[in-house]
Amino acid sequence: MTIAEEFATRNFSIYGQWTGVVCILLCFALGIANLFHVSLLIIFSALCLVSSFLIIFIEIPLLLRICPTSSTFDTFMRRFTTNYMRAAIYMGMAIVQWLSIIIDASSLIAAAVLLTIAAGFYALAGLKGQGFVGSKTLGGQGVAQMIL
Repeated sequence: MTIAEEFATRNFSIYGQWTGVVCILLCFALGIANLFHVSLLIIFSALCLVSSFLIIFIEIPLLLRICPTSSTFDTFMRRFTTNYMRAAIYMGMAIVQWLSIIIDASSLIAAAVLLTIAAGFYALAGLKGQGFVGSKTLGGQGVAQMIL
């Protein structure tokens, strides 16, 4: 199945997963870019950087098989296999980035917006009763089932 065919299914979990992939890139870039602030914003940029690595393991299930991780980390990551749990972790990461506005308005707002959109897609998938469908391009359901 091509990416265009995946998007044509109108499954919001596919939209959420691809938005999550964009979040990986954005959180990584903005996390590094904002590390050079000389204020408490460094804390939020470090959390944004950590978020990017968490999202990598959430959205690309193949990495849990390839990368040597502890059983505790694997158990933690297995919690996020449903749409509601993914919406919850994305919203949690978004709230952290929205709180960065308290310190200073910065480019971390872009990460907060995109994380909120990803949480919204996963929440919509859950509310519509759509099961989680992983993109075959990112490791697909076959790999995800091997991990579980």
